[in-house]
Amino acid sequence: MPRAIAARAPLSRDVVLTAAVALADERGLERVSMRHLADALGVVPMALYKHVGDKEDLLDGMVEHLLTGLGVGRTTGHQADRTADHTPKPLPWREAVTSTIHGVRALHRSHPWLRRVLETRQLRTPAVLAHMERLTSAFLAAGFTPDLTHHVMHLLGNRIWGFSPELFNETGGPPTRRSTAPTPDPTDYPGILAVAADSRARRPTATSCDEDGEFDFALATILDAAERLQRSGWSSPR
Repeated sequence: MPRAIAARAPLSRDVVLTAAVALADERGLERVSMRHLADALGVVPMALYKHVGDKEDLLDGMVEHLLTGLGVGRTTGHQADRTADHTPKPLPWREAVTSTIHGVRALHRSHPWLRRVLETRQLRTPAVLAHMERLTSAFLAAGFTPDLTHHVMHLLGNRIWGFSPELFNETGGPPTRRSTAPTPDPTDYPGILAVAADSRARRPTATSCDEDGEFDFALATILDAAERLQRSGWSSPR
C-alpha cells in the first residue's frame, strides 16, 4: 500500500500520513518509525523530515488524517436531508452528539492502534479541536449553558474519542506476565460472582462483556443525566 501511494504521487505530508496509517494497519504501531516508513515509501528517512517534524508530529498527523477523512473535523453537524429552502436540517442534539462520537468509535474497528495513540496525544490539532467544537456546539445549541457544557465534556472524557476509560480490560487470554500476587479466592468476592453469573445467564455464548453495549449504555446514561441537569437549571458553585 505505501509503495503504491508513493508510485502515484510525489511525496507530500498527506502521502506520508496515508502511508503511515497503512503501515500501522498492516504491521502494527510498533513498526511505524521514520526508517520503516521511509523503506515502505522507497525514500531515504531524511526525505520525510520535509513533511513531518519527528515521530510525535507523525503520530499527531495520523490522528489528524483519520479525523479529517471521517469528516468529524467539520463543525456543522447537519443531517443529509434539507429543509424547504434547501438549507441543511439540524440534528436533534442527542443524535448529533451520539452520531459524532460513534463516527470516531467506528475508526477503532479498522485502526485498532488508534486508541493507544489518542491516549498519548498532548497537542490539540485543528481536527481534534474541530471534533471537540462540534460536540460543544451541539450542547450549546440545545440550550446547555457554557458552565454545564464544560462539566459534561469532562464527564464524557475519553468517550468523546469512542472508547471507555476501562482500567482492567478483559483480554480473554492467559496473563502475559508472571505475577507474585496471591491467587484470589473466588468465594471472597460474592458480589462479583453474582454479577458474573447473571451476565452468563443473559449471554451464555459470550466470552466477554458486550463492549459496544456497555459503551452505548454509559453514553446514554451520561446524556440522560446531562439533560436532567440542563432542565433543572443546574450551575456549578462559584
